[in-house]
Amino acid sequence: MTPEHPVASGTGCLAQPAHEVTNGQGDFAQMTSYPGAALEAQALTKQFGTVRAVSELSFVVPRGTVTGFLGPNGSGKTTTLRMLLGLVAPTSGVGLVNGSPFRAATHPARTVGAVLDSLSLHPKRTAAHHLQIYTAAIGVPDSRALDVLNLVGLGDAADRAAGGFSLGMRQRLTLATALLGDPEILVLDEPANGLDPEGIAWLRDFLKGFAASGRTVLVSSHILREIEQTVDNLVIVSAGALMYQGSIAQLRSTRPSRVLVAASDPAKLALALASNGINDTQLLPDGRIGVAGVDEAAIARIAVGAAVTVFGTTSEHVDLEQVFLSMTAGQYAAAPVRQDPYGPPPGHQPGYGPPAGYQQGYGPPPGYQQGHGAPPPNYGPPQNWNGGPR
Repeated sequence: MTPEHPVASGTGCLAQPAHEVTNGQGDFAQMTSYPGAALEAQALTKQFGTVRAVSELSFVVPRGTVTGFLGPNGSGKTTTLRMLLGLVAPTSGVGLVNGSPFRAATHPARTVGAVLDSLSLHPKRTAAHHLQIYTAAIGVPDSRALDVLNLVGLGDAADRAAGGFSLGMRQRLTLATALLGDPEILVLDEPANGLDPEGIAWLRDFLKGFAASGRTVLVSSHILREIEQTVDNLVIVSAGALMYQGSIAQLRSTRPSRVLVAASDPAKLALALASNGINDTQLLPDGRIGVAGVDEAAIARIAVGAAVTVFGTTSEHVDLEQVFLSMTAGQYAAAPVRQDPYGPPPGHQPGYGPPAGYQQGYGPPPGYQQGHGAPPPNYGPPQNWNGGPR
């Protein structure tokens, strides 16, 4: 891609490719495109001095899908997206868009719309003015600016300065920027940041509809629950390396769900299940039995045959967020959290004992004598007092 073909990246500036992609030896890398892929990373590696941000990372984003790009903060997600778009030169490896490096795209803004940063909007420019700068750069009519503002729900804010926008509104404006060229592919870096629940629900429906039309979305996040209901496929990275690539269903199958059964005789039910080839059972501390790999109806049928009464069943589904955390937990290992992480102040003794010299109870101060005692010398009633009212 040359300077005559900028891409609307949603960052407030025109995204230009960094350098030609090489194989790390100064030669052009041999590229073999994966059939049906909209985006591909092939052994992408990026070294910043002594820090390896991305290491031999390979994955495929199928066309017509929403693919989630997940990893903790600092795991190399943004660097990878920038390498795919030619904004950062990889140390080795190649990134492909529609089977070729992005620099080769004839109409970049019609190929990829990207949201990599929502913080570089000019605070004095109105939303419409911001978009019209890009319409001129990518060769689309100014009327397209209002179209995409309406599409992302900012039609009424077209003449407002971006400096007064909330974070969620800024996210919508950068998404509108990415949509100006009516692209085939959307690349979004943490697009749900700052969106309220209504905005997140809108974004989910928008991305699903975008992919349903045959287009493609790659969306990054560090929170699986944020995109679990949106994506078809997942790419999970940690410390710049690939941890998982596949569908949500495949990830869920690595930790199968199970049925929790309250029965009159759990041990007898477990034996009956085993005799029917169902061996993945576990007796739980509360007396129930956990059974994986079979549905509730089959358990009930086997229980009847074994003369075991079933009092109730509950389906327990895998928590994908926990699976994700288990895959990425080692990136930033911390010391175990203590029950009292701050500890007592210096010189503190355990418990709430009294300070030194303190006597238990509310005793009198030093020198105080118990009771009324004798009056001081010369103490008596005032003169001329007759014992009655004065």
